Amino acid sequence: MTDRLLKVNAYTTLDTVDAAAVGHDFEDRAFGVLNVTADRRDPDEVYLELELDATALDTVPAHADRVRLTPAEARSVATALEKQADRVKAASKDGDE
Repeated sequence: MTDRLLKVNAYTTLDTVDAAAVGHDFEDRAFGVLNVTADRRDPDEVYLELELDATALDTVPAHADRVRLTPAEARSVATALEKQADRVKAASKDGDE
């Protein structure tokens, strides 16, 4: 991805994800970056960040989305992700993740 807004390094959670920007009358698919982080000093919230490769988007300008979560909200999201991952794994024919 060129002209990134999010910092991507060895600590980035997922440096390549298949993603989409979806609107009422469009869907732009692109690779993206998904990161979970918190401030290095005195963190008080968790950040969930997503940036799609702007060179592959036709409808939306280059941007990154950031969700600010309390620790309790982050745990709720983690629990929901685990639950859905278990459902998908159980439904897969070969049990691969």
